[in-house]
Amino acid sequence: MNSPAATDEPAGPIPGAQPQGPGGGDRGDSDADWAAAARATLAADDAALAARFDRNDDIDALVAARTRAVDALVRAAWSRCIPPGAPLALFAVGGYGRGELFPQSDLDLLVLAATDAQAAHHDAIARLFALLWDAGLPAGHAVRSPAQCTQASAGDITVLTALSEARPLQADAAAVASLDEAIAPRQVWPPRDYFIAKREEQRARHARFDDTSDNLEPNLKEGPGGLRDVQTLRWMALRVLGARGLEPLVALGQLGADEHATIERERRALSRLRYGLHLVAGKREERLRFDHQKTLAARLGHVDNADNLAVEQMMQGFYRSAALVLRINERLLQRFEEQLEGEATPEPLQPGYESRRGYLHATGPAWPGGIDDVFALFAAWAAHPRLRGLHSQTARALAESLPRLPDHCSCDTATRGRFMALLRGTQPVDTLARMARLGVLGRWIPAFARVSGRMQFDLFHVYTVDQHTLAVLRNIAGFASGQPDPRFAIAHEVWPRLRKPELLLLAGLFHDIAKGRGGDHSELGAVDARAFCLAHGLSEGDVALVEWLVRQHLLMSVTAQKQDIGDPGVIHRFATRVADRERLDLLYLLTCADIAGTSPKLWNAWKDRLLADLYTATRLALRRGLEHPPAAAERIAETRAAAQALLLGEGIAAAEIDALFARMPATGFLRGRADAIAWQALALRGVDSRGTAVHARPLPQHAGALEVFVLSPDRDGLFAAIVATLDRLGLAIQQARLLDGPEDNVFDSFEVLPADGQRVVAAGEVERRLQAALANADLDGIRPARRTQPRHLRHFRLVPQVGFDLSGDGRRTVLSLVSTDRPGLLADVTAVLRRQRLRVHDARIATFGERAEDVFQISDERDLPLADPQQQALRDALLACLEGDSSR
Repeated sequence: MNSPAATDEPAGPIPGAQPQGPGGGDRGDSDADWAAAARATLAADDAALAARFDRNDDIDALVAARTRAVDALVRAAWSRCIPPGAPLALFAVGGYGRGELFPQSDLDLLVLAATDAQAAHHDAIARLFALLWDAGLPAGHAVRSPAQCTQASAGDITVLTALSEARPLQADAAAVASLDEAIAPRQVWPPRDYFIAKREEQRARHARFDDTSDNLEPNLKEGPGGLRDVQTLRWMALRVLGARGLEPLVALGQLGADEHATIERERRALSRLRYGLHLVAGKREERLRFDHQKTLAARLGHVDNADNLAVEQMMQGFYRSAALVLRINERLLQRFEEQLEGEATPEPLQPGYESRRGYLHATGPAWPGGIDDVFALFAAWAAHPRLRGLHSQTARALAESLPRLPDHCSCDTATRGRFMALLRGTQPVDTLARMARLGVLGRWIPAFARVSGRMQFDLFHVYTVDQHTLAVLRNIAGFASGQPDPRFAIAHEVWPRLRKPELLLLAGLFHDIAKGRGGDHSELGAVDARAFCLAHGLSEGDVALVEWLVRQHLLMSVTAQKQDIGDPGVIHRFATRVADRERLDLLYLLTCADIAGTSPKLWNAWKDRLLADLYTATRLALRRGLEHPPAAAERIAETRAAAQALLLGEGIAAAEIDALFARMPATGFLRGRADAIAWQALALRGVDSRGTAVHARPLPQHAGALEVFVLSPDRDGLFAAIVATLDRLGLAIQQARLLDGPEDNVFDSFEVLPADGQRVVAAGEVERRLQAALANADLDGIRPARRTQPRHLRHFRLVPQVGFDLSGDGRRTVLSLVSTDRPGLLADVTAVLRRQRLRVHDARIATFGERAEDVFQISDERDLPLADPQQQALRDALLACLEGDSSR
């Protein structure tokens, strides 16, 4: 049971604090008057505390002061409503009982009374809680006898946990003793059962947040490494060891003084964030939502600088605090387990190491003697994959040694060789992840420490830089497993060809390591990678290869998503930059791992096929020789022959195939896939020269992905109508190719995905809706759907950029558009193009988080490039569309 709070006076006068008259009679003011005065007092107290917060007063003092202010109001309300001498006791429980009230914390109260007293004073108790609600103190409450407390606690461990922190507000010693007895371990939840249940509760809670604190909008209270994890340790300490708080555990030998100092420091840092979040949100909010991050960072005194935004500085502090809380939480849970289960007989593993209840323990009395011992520890861990983790004593010794560990620049060749042996050994990615989590990797590579916990305030990168890096490495480990992954079409075929897989791991480790330094992170990271590889004894050829991969790690992604990889010229230019097969293999795998490790929503079947197609085309170009770029006629002949073979397999005669191909645009054979050409040719059968056909088919490897083909006589507004219809169906266009046929028909093909990532639209429904739309004589009547802009996009508004260029053949204007992505963006843009009476001949759609980068080939109604006045008019119209409708 917690002791009563200190009796410091609150900031304002307490209404109705005078004693009641006999029988609980009121003063002259009404309950409404009292509640209004109490609300004003609380508001004044909260305003004074907010001012102290902004002056950077101690956070524990602020939380305690708010608790005292609320205590005074609650006691005054009790005196107003409950008759003197009534056999009732009042306790603060939960966080309020712990004495931690934040500006918007809930208020949990327990009225302890025998059942007959509960009935006798029912109206007075009901009046008490109504009065508190009216006073702005919405209290969660329970009215129980000691026996009812026992029963409720037995059925719900959260009830026991709240009651274990009970603090008497109006209770005598007998009431305190009776509550203590009601929830004693001999009555309910003995220590071992309580520990197991609470540990499982924490695991389940962490799983709700994907077992990581590195979320874009983390939960300060419930998320991994949040305040709840600190509170869980307090609850277990009380139930398992009878210790109130964590400080007594130091004397008991369960917690090191340094560990206690660390977790208290981080608890205060998290508490300050939570207090400030409540202030800026003005409501009970525990998630650091985008809505509040910038405002909170400014209130905490963070200022933008050349390398880091203020919000990024604040979030990095949170992520680092959460990581430290998680480390100590894990160690202390292990020690509680040992306290309950007793010491197990150590199982020798290899010289210097043993297993204690499945945890790796270093046996040397002065371990670690240096960095070599630390590397040996990780080697032993990798050699015994069934281990549950690191023993808490060894983890603490490792943490204490961190400040003394040298970086790689300060070590000899032999020590660097031990690190490379880990990279070339078994489970290298698991080893790197363990080293990162325990702080060793940041000591060995100081640049990695600088990006640990570093977030980027955008929607493209949903993890901190260090966690993204580890996600990339885990993807690489997946390639190495030898098992095909349905997310990556050909990665399992490429991996066995790697000469030295550790070079790919090094490239993955360094590809983003220079984020936040200013300048091009690819260039700066390449310099770091080169220096590191040279220091670790790699050959000049291998050093150059890792350096090139880091410098060019975005090349393949940009080429695939922003350029037309059906164009042989694009393939030749890309192949020229890659230059050889080994670079191509490594770059392909790094690109797949990087995109898939950036956000779970970013990787899809469309990107997988784009990269696979680019890889395959480039490999062919390299085999042919860069001095022999493919001629257009050769590429057309190859695609035509492959498509013809597919159609012959469908039982179509060669003469009919030739007739079908004659009706199709030659450019399709140059830039299209053979299977798409054959599918479109089948769609032409039975359709006359002025007919319309719409076909859709599922794309493999991604639920809901479709390829859509539209054959139609060309007419103005056709593209805008198709886009608007797909938008109304909830489909997002990933790629569009618009080709002019020889009979004044258009051959438009689209690759689409469900815009919300979930709703699947059947191919037949797409065909039906498009057929109906194109049957309209007036295509201008088909408008995009109106939607509310998602909340998170409102905080990532880019300044729109509109650019114009001339196509390579001089026949079209190339429109490039960069803006904030949102539902319906493409439909709105095409509607603008239509209103400007412009024709769209090709489109490349690319989205990176909240950033859309789209490219269109357009002309006027006479099929001529846009003159300067037309370009200016289009720019003005697009900017008005993109900037003027913030509700979309």
